[in-house]
Amino acid sequence: MEVYIVRPGDSLWSIAGRYGTSAEELARINQLNDRSRLVPKLALLVPSVETGSRPEIEVNGYAYPNIAQSVLNETLPYLSFLCPFSHHMTADGELIPIPDSAMVDAARANSVAPLLTITNLGESGGFSGDIAHAVFTNQQVQDRFFENMFSALHQKPYYGVNFNIEYVYPYDRDSYSQFLRRASEALHAQGYFLSTAIAPKESDSQEGLLYTAHDYEAHGRWADRVIIMTYEWGYTYSAPQAVSPVNRIRRVLEYAVTKIPPGKILMGFSNYGYNWSLPWKQGDAARVIANAAALNLAVSTGADVKFDQNAQAPFFTYTDSTLQRHVVWFEDVRSVYARLQLVKEFGLAGISCWTVNQLFRPGLLLLQSMYSVEKII
Repeated sequence: MEVYIVRPGDSLWSIAGRYGTSAEELARINQLNDRSRLVPKLALLVPSVETGSRPEIEVNGYAYPNIAQSVLNETLPYLSFLCPFSHHMTADGELIPIPDSAMVDAARANSVAPLLTITNLGESGGFSGDIAHAVFTNQQVQDRFFENMFSALHQKPYYGVNFNIEYVYPYDRDSYSQFLRRASEALHAQGYFLSTAIAPKESDSQEGLLYTAHDYEAHGRWADRVIIMTYEWGYTYSAPQAVSPVNRIRRVLEYAVTKIPPGKILMGFSNYGYNWSLPWKQGDAARVIANAAALNLAVSTGADVKFDQNAQAPFFTYTDSTLQRHVVWFEDVRSVYARLQLVKEFGLAGISCWTVNQLFRPGLLLLQSMYSVEKII
């Protein structure tokens, strides 16, 4: 597979003829709704002759239980791990389950390792530092939590555990690391795997509720894999910008590999974009948009697609039917390629996709053309 940038006068039929395929196949690969329209500077994935061997990497995918079965079925061949999102720990050490049995069974049937994914999400839906503090610092609560965690592990054929614990209070940094040590020793004693998810830090001294309590060195020591959540620079309440700018990801990885063995790192991979109304002002909320939907929106509105070279990310503006202006930052095959190249450059174990609920077929096919996905089980 290779990336083709649409030129003025191109059609799917003319591009297909150039690459020895059909317009129907190009539309299927790129999830194009309207085969009769293209816009210049749109990035498409086109078939090409594959030569040489492909290096092997691991791919983790987070997924909510409401994922469409068809999307899950198409995605599982490209995954090493599946993290159903998520069981919730509570301040008294309980573990609130989710209906993930079908996902776990489907993962196993496709040689994908399902992980019991545990978060500190509270009743309001946000990450709770109070819940993390209770589990990390109260011995009785922690004992109860571990009892409930192993009970859940024994009920279903999980391969191990993924901790996605966020917004931990800075003063709980050491308690968090000790919790990881206990979890690592207990899980490994029973033959289970441990992965963790941490914020994208660029230095030891980086402060903030998202960052301070995430001790990169401790995660690298105690976890089998460490997912660095290298996304959400552009987010719901940010100013319009790339979700996963490659220049910022690079700075995170340059620091990370000094603290964590590169062969343990899974680089976070955003599988979505955001649509902001213009003019943007502080407090305005963007809407999440699937990458395939963004691509089709650019085509249907005749947008001028641009590509930010520093961020290695596409964006475009358009006017809706109410005459409201918008800007959309999303991921296309160019930005997917640029981020996948970082895996090779830094010698990482692989990537972790947030989330796989929305299918982006050209991204999966490009991944397959660049790497062989390791099957863990």
